[in-house]
Amino acid sequence: MLFWFLHHAGILQRHASTMKAAYYDGSRSIRVGECTPRPPAAGEVQIEVAFCGVCGTDLHVFEGHMDGRVPVPHIMGHEMSGTIVDVGTCSNNESGVDVWEAGQRVVVRPIQSCGTCQACLRGHGHICQRLNFIGIDSPGAFQALWTVPAHTLHQLPAELSFEQAALIEPLAVACHDIRLAGLQPGEEAVVIGAGPIGTIVSLVARHAGAHVLVSEVNPFRVQFARDLGFDVVNPKEQDLVAAVDERTGGGGADVVFEVSGTQAGATVMTKLLRTRGRAVIVAIFAEAPKIDLFQLFLRELQLYGVRVYEHEDFERAIKLAQQGALPLEALITEHRGLDSLQGVFEEMQSGGEIMKVLIDTQG
Repeated sequence: MLFWFLHHAGILQRHASTMKAAYYDGSRSIRVGECTPRPPAAGEVQIEVAFCGVCGTDLHVFEGHMDGRVPVPHIMGHEMSGTIVDVGTCSNNESGVDVWEAGQRVVVRPIQSCGTCQACLRGHGHICQRLNFIGIDSPGAFQALWTVPAHTLHQLPAELSFEQAALIEPLAVACHDIRLAGLQPGEEAVVIGAGPIGTIVSLVARHAGAHVLVSEVNPFRVQFARDLGFDVVNPKEQDLVAAVDERTGGGGADVVFEVSGTQAGATVMTKLLRTRGRAVIVAIFAEAPKIDLFQLFLRELQLYGVRVYEHEDFERAIKLAQQGALPLEALITEHRGLDSLQGVFEEMQSGGEIMKVLIDTQG
């Protein structure tokens, strides 16, 4: 009966001539307007989006930092959960479309690689030289019905709510970061920046057995991290380098995750590390920061860039969420509708007391 209802609702929705979508119009402006659903072609599926989280990358788009890359008007959004309502026809099984059907609950790994560039040929399709990050380079999930390539889908376990599932994408980012950093149980880790991604990186690092110290300047986020059980330093009030030295007996941290995207974070990260420690760049910087390369030379530090995720990171994220290993629901501070998206971005810009806002694309 549930399958019939979902499938029937999907048929009605996808045959509607128009639906609501939120458009970035440039100049820090979001407009909610009509959008015509695009039926799925061969190798594609159409999803009724349940929730879509507002991401720091979306904020970069809103602030105009990606205007050279993002078409205008543009539908953003990629941290989503939803239900398949339509499947494109396919003459073979290579696309994997035939394994999907209406009524299945899914999340989307929103990256589409070309398959022919040198990065793809080396097995690094997630950082394809011609990468289509769906939601940035092509239309995203701030719309009621979203048509995407079928190979981007991951099926949701029955235990996960749509709200929890909307956090799978940022959780996969953190799983990728921790994996590439080679973080080991018992290591000392510092996370600079306790926004949504920084907080999730901290949670995954702690779950991996690391001792985690969080650095954050926003009072709301400082308290939020403390409420999650983390030791937190506000570098405006306390010397972060001295705090790490005291914590490590002067040895320094094994790993530092830079998630603030600030010059201050880029400046201090190399000062916090032990000899042959690892600095991991997670944040997107609006402008190229200055980094103390002398510290890399002096202590033979290792500098890692980490970007998005791979298939295994999404599967790991789903497993962690399914196990209830992390307090994901605690990160969701509000549910709002598409009409409120302009205000959400403005609150994020001003440092408002929000962590993860989920947009209900249907409401």
